[in-house]
Amino acid sequence: MRPRVQLVAAAALFSTGGAAIKAVELSGFQIASFRSGIAALALLLLLPEARRGWGWRPLLVGVTYAATMVLFVLANRLTTSAHAVFIQATSPIYLVVLAPLLLGEANRRRDLWFMIPLMVGLACFLVGAQVPLKTAPDPQTGNLLAAASGVCWAITTIGMRWLATGEQGKGTLLAAMVAGNLLAFGVVLPFALPLAPVIAPADWGILLFLGLFQIALPYSLISRAMGKVTALDASLIFLIEPALSPIVAWAVHGEIPGPWPIFGAAVILVTTVLRVVGDMRHMPTLDPPAAAA
Repeated sequence: MRPRVQLVAAAALFSTGGAAIKAVELSGFQIASFRSGIAALALLLLLPEARRGWGWRPLLVGVTYAATMVLFVLANRLTTSAHAVFIQATSPIYLVVLAPLLLGEANRRRDLWFMIPLMVGLACFLVGAQVPLKTAPDPQTGNLLAAASGVCWAITTIGMRWLATGEQGKGTLLAAMVAGNLLAFGVVLPFALPLAPVIAPADWGILLFLGLFQIALPYSLISRAMGKVTALDASLIFLIEPALSPIVAWAVHGEIPGPWPIFGAAVILVTTVLRVVGDMRHMPTLDPPAAAA
């Protein structure tokens, strides 16, 4: 269960991103660029594995990862945190099709049944018209960006699984995370300039939190777990993030997405917990003599 616990911890840290992104008094491009720059620096300095395993494969995965992060930040600045993260959470639906084709990982029957409540929960976010809020000024555009982020995240999840099961494993995966953050920082930086003459210390503090604890630490955990968990399994565990993210946004900003999105969040959270418990029951076990042998 250790890989799954690591992924759960990573998802919980991810869930703080929406509220933190909305708390910074900077543009979406500035947040996306500086957050990724801080994360890349932290990964390179703190994890020796991140400085190994570089090549065209990590760079390829880094491209879709960079797109995921930038699109998610921009979506969060335009729509509610709940809509941004739940629409991005459509990635398991794409993985049902893509993982068997690209990774050769067959879908289990219970995975396919899990898609039904998942789609019901996601459909709850499409019920009724969104009213623009102070923290969500352009929900329609934000929802489109979140949908694009979901597609990129599905491809990134497949890429992480592809790298994690290779010869260099964790080091190559961390190299992809560094490459993605460097790409996001460099490509978006021209749109982030010029900076205001004075940036509040609180904004710098939130950016440091985003780079260190919302990106660098979670991906350090993911790099240790992805080689032992299938791409679809990982994506389903990551659904804990959209279940928690609206709660954090409500606690920090008072952002209430509405009764249907709240119901959808509850459906996805409960279904994810039941699925993880079911996985625990299906895990093979060894008796003590066999384990010792």
